Amino acid sequence: MTIRILPAVGDIDSAGALTTLLGQLADAEPAPPVPDSTALLDTLARLAADSLDELPEVVLVHERIGPVPALDLVRDLVLRFPAVGVVLVTSDTSTGVLTAAMDSGARGIVNLPLSYDALAERVQAAAAWSTGMRRHLGSATPELYAGPGGTVVTVSGAKGGVGATVTAVQLALAAQASGRTVALLDLDLQSGDVASYLDVQFRRSVADLAGITDINPRVLQEAVFAHDTGLSLLLAPAEGERGEEVTDRVARHVLATLRSRHDVVVVDCGSQMTAATAAAVEMADQALLLVTPDVVAIRAAKRMVRLWDRLQIRKAEETLTVVNRHSRGTEIQPSLVEKVTGTKVARNAVPAAFKELQSVVDAGRLQDLDARSSVKQALWSLAGELELVTPQEAGGGGRRRKPSDRGALVLRRKGGDRGSATLEFAGMFPLLLIVMTILWQAALYGYTYSLASNAADEAARAATAAHAIDGDVPGACQAAGTQHLPAAWSDTSIDCASNGTVMKAEVEAPVPLFFPGFDTGWTVNGEAGAALEKSP
Repeated sequence: MTIRILPAVGDIDSAGALTTLLGQLADAEPAPPVPDSTALLDTLARLAADSLDELPEVVLVHERIGPVPALDLVRDLVLRFPAVGVVLVTSDTSTGVLTAAMDSGARGIVNLPLSYDALAERVQAAAAWSTGMRRHLGSATPELYAGPGGTVVTVSGAKGGVGATVTAVQLALAAQASGRTVALLDLDLQSGDVASYLDVQFRRSVADLAGITDINPRVLQEAVFAHDTGLSLLLAPAEGERGEEVTDRVARHVLATLRSRHDVVVVDCGSQMTAATAAAVEMADQALLLVTPDVVAIRAAKRMVRLWDRLQIRKAEETLTVVNRHSRGTEIQPSLVEKVTGTKVARNAVPAAFKELQSVVDAGRLQDLDARSSVKQALWSLAGELELVTPQEAGGGGRRRKPSDRGALVLRRKGGDRGSATLEFAGMFPLLLIVMTILWQAALYGYTYSLASNAADEAARAATAAHAIDGDVPGACQAAGTQHLPAAWSDTSIDCASNGTVMKAEVEAPVPLFFPGFDTGWTVNGEAGAALEKSP
């Protein structure tokens, strides 16, 4: 059997030595080394997305791998890829390291400096364990093996008060409403407000998991609050000083466990950079950075992006910036935010409509925000942009959603906005048709009146001229009056008669209904007069 091996070594010299030795192992197929923990996780996730069989049997983790510490990386690998045998390569042969490695889930340890026999023994043992595990998982892969686990989304504020918590809560509610299992983790450890926004009083927090090395389902259940919306809440400690207990190691352990048990994990990171939030941003599939369209917030966002880049947490182009409280009248638009920060900007900006939030925020019931709220529609559309929602067929199975949730989901689905506009137009169409009909009929009436007035004026002048030369007054009157009338108004009645020193013309024209020529008996009258000339 060929043993596929993926080494993860940050040091170039160590990578060369390990690659050379692996090439001498019988039936071994070593892959090119990956230089850091991020590349390792990305490589395995890509392979797992194709098939369980595409994953290597053995992963070798060198003690100087970075930026994630080696033991934390081993724990994360075991949780996310249970069918891979992980072996730690270390120069520390103490009992403490051996115990910690076993607790993290490593299948063995290879001591430095490397020896052929020790490496071959550990690789073969890990490969045999991996093969047995894959046979066990092969009969029910969809249920027992979830590849890289659920999606992790972090929400960070460029500075305080830009709306990170509101955004995190609404993204979690949107994903939950679509039928996914969702965990909402509050890592704003000193001033987290998720509990206040969702009207929760719960004595457990993420700090209670800090001293636990193995977070099993029972332990997690005791720390997580099951909200009536269906969200699983892991809250920030009520005592801010306890936030120091949540280190980067704890954050990685908690996030990996939540990810393995939920489809979506949304993390509120607040606006303060800590070791825990840095670990969360690094592990996230999507890292959101909230800004408001003002100079102070944009500068803060730029500082945050540069900090993440210096610490090798996340590159600017891998960060998604969301503009909150946006309006068309502001000078700072999303395109400028993208240019200044060097990040991608979400297509869905959140409008400046705090009045819509005021009542639910004051009541601590953010889950009751009206589906017609422009803020909720924008945030749930953002959830769709992040692919956190799963549209369901009408009448399908799954949890029954509230009418307000269904309404917001319709707006979020592809083509939802166009469909909503179509329905509104269909409802207003009869009224529009009536208004257009009245306006058209009024236009026909006015046009007929102008024709009658012009015909009367022309007839009066022609009759006056004919009277002056003792000509055919009625004939001249009729000919001049009808000369400029359209054929559809051929039934117009024209009469001329002298009245003292004035030749008076009277015209009675039919008003058509909707279309010229369709006579319904309506008429308008036009009159005109011209002074008679005295005979010489």
